[in-house]
Amino acid sequence: MATMLDQLSTMTVAVCDTGDLNSIKKFKPRDATTNPSLITAAAQMPEYADVVDGALAWADKQAGGDEAKIVGLALDRLAVEFGLRILQIVPGRVSTEVDARLSFDTKATIEKGRYLISQYEAAGVKRERVLIKVASTWEGIRAAEVLQKEGIHCNLTLLFGMHQAVACAEAGVTLISPFVGRILDWYKKAEGKDSYPQTEDPGVLSVTKIYNYYKKHGYKTEVMGASFRNLGEIIELAGCDLLTIAPNYLAELQTQTGTLVRKLDPAKAAAMTIEKIHVDEAAFRKAHEADKMAKDKLEEGIAGFSKAIVALEKLLGERYKALAGKARVGQAAREFFKIFDLDGDGLITREEWGGEASVFAALDHDNDGKITPEEMAAGLGGAFVLSK
Repeated sequence: MATMLDQLSTMTVAVCDTGDLNSIKKFKPRDATTNPSLITAAAQMPEYADVVDGALAWADKQAGGDEAKIVGLALDRLAVEFGLRILQIVPGRVSTEVDARLSFDTKATIEKGRYLISQYEAAGVKRERVLIKVASTWEGIRAAEVLQKEGIHCNLTLLFGMHQAVACAEAGVTLISPFVGRILDWYKKAEGKDSYPQTEDPGVLSVTKIYNYYKKHGYKTEVMGASFRNLGEIIELAGCDLLTIAPNYLAELQTQTGTLVRKLDPAKAAAMTIEKIHVDEAAFRKAHEADKMAKDKLEEGIAGFSKAIVALEKLLGERYKALAGKARVGQAAREFFKIFDLDGDGLITREEWGGEASVFAALDHDNDGKITPEEMAAGLGGAFVLSK
C-alpha cells in the first residue's frame, strides 16, 4: 500500500524544510526551504565545515582582510552556498531568506534580494529556481512586489494573519508560507489549552481559510503551509499547494500507511461564497494592530531569526579568526556567550537564549537544555582547533 508521503505527494508538493543536505538527499523533495535558524543549525555540523570555510574564503577575497566586511559577505554567501548544494539535489526551487533585520526596510530588502539572486546567477543558476524569502511586513510585501516585477520570485514568510495573506496576493508574490505551528503555540498559551482537536487547530483553520480565499478569487500566489507541531496538522492540510515539512515528519509520513483524504480542494473552494477583501496600507496596519496573534508572532519571528543571524555572524567571526590564526578558538564565542548568560551563572538556558529552538539545539551538544561556554566555543562544528 502507498505510504502517507506517497499519497500526499499526489495532491501536494512536499518540500523539505532543512539546511541538512543529507536529509534532502534522503527524501528527494521537489523543493527545499531554508531560513537563518536552519542555516545556523546546519553550520554547526562538522560535515559542513567545508561549506563554511568556502564561504569565508570567498568573502576574504572580496573584502581583502577587512574582518567586518568578511563576516557580512560570508553570511550571505553561506546561505547561497547551501542553496547551491541543495539545488544540485532537488529538481525544483530553493528558498533563501533576506536578513530578518531588514524586515521593515523596503529599499534594503530589495537590494538584498537582488544581491542574493546575482550570487545565484553568477554560479549559473537561473532565477526561476530561487525563491527570495521576505518577512510579511507591509514593507517586506512592498519590496517583494518590486522584486516580482523584475522576475525575482518571492516567498513571503512569517505570515500569520489574513491581512498579510491578502496583501501578498494583491502584490503578486509567487508563494506565501503561513506558519501553522506557531499560530497553534500562541493560542495554546493564550487560551491555556494543552491541545486542540485536529479539525479545530487554529493554525490549520488559518491556512485553510487563506487557501480557500485564494482559490475562490483566482489568485496565482501559491500557499505553502509551514512550521508544523504534529503530524495531524499536515494530514489536515492535505491538498494545499505545498507543505514545507521537517525531516522528522517526512520520515513519519514515509513509514505510515492508510488512506489520506484530501482536505483542501480548489474546485470546492471556487464554489464557496467568500467576500473579496482589499487591503491598502491603512487597512493592513489597522488589521495588524487588531490581530494580537499575528502581531505577536510576527515580532517574535523577526526577533528570533535576527538573533540567529547575530549568532551566525559571531560564530563566523570566530571561525575566521581561528582560520587566519588571529585568535584562539573560543575567544570571540566566550564574549558572545556573556550576552546571553543573563544571570551570569555560566550557562545559557532556553529561556535566556530566546531565539530559534533549532539553533539552541545545535549548540546544545549534550542535549541537557543548557549551553556551556565550551559548547558555544565549539560552534560551526568545532572542526578547526588551535592549540593553546
